[in-house]
Amino acid sequence: MPNILRVELTEDQRRDLHELLTRRDLSAYTRQRAGSIRFLDRGRSTAEVADLLKCHPATVRAAVHRLAKGGIAGLPDVPRPGRPARLLGPDDRAALAELLNDSAAKGVTWSVPTLCEWLREERGVAISVDWLGVLLHRGGFRWKRTRDSVRHKADPVLQQAARAELGDLRPCGRPRTRENAI
Repeated sequence: MPNILRVELTEDQRRDLHELLTRRDLSAYTRQRAGSIRFLDRGRSTAEVADLLKCHPATVRAAVHRLAKGGIAGLPDVPRPGRPARLLGPDDRAALAELLNDSAAKGVTWSVPTLCEWLREERGVAISVDWLGVLLHRGGFRWKRTRDSVRHKADPVLQQAARAELGDLRPCGRPRTRENAI
């Protein structure tokens, strides 16, 4: 028979757990671990908690082990190794937003690589293309893939003259219509 994990929290631990769960800055994994402990404390089984939280039972057991090792304070994520992610400062974000808004009003489009180049030259900020795309998306900027065609900018008078000239070059001197098209 498998060992059944039991979690029994003290009133102080329940209060700390409730305070942890009411924070808005929790990562999804921290919230999942805290929720696992809360459900286990209320008498649910590991399989039931995993089903409720849509995770693997091993994830629930790992939360219990973190609780046993570090208490409620051991549930949040530990700092990741390495250099922290480079974020744009508020001044840089404001300048970038102003540039994009002004450009949109004028009909000028920017690609993310050219925005990186602009930030490097004008603002002295070196940031990768991928990360700038993520930051723009998080900031609410939306864009579409640019078209390779400039057909919408063509002059209709010149287009009609070109069609007439091409019509004269058709074989047998017949203008092309739907009826005689091959």
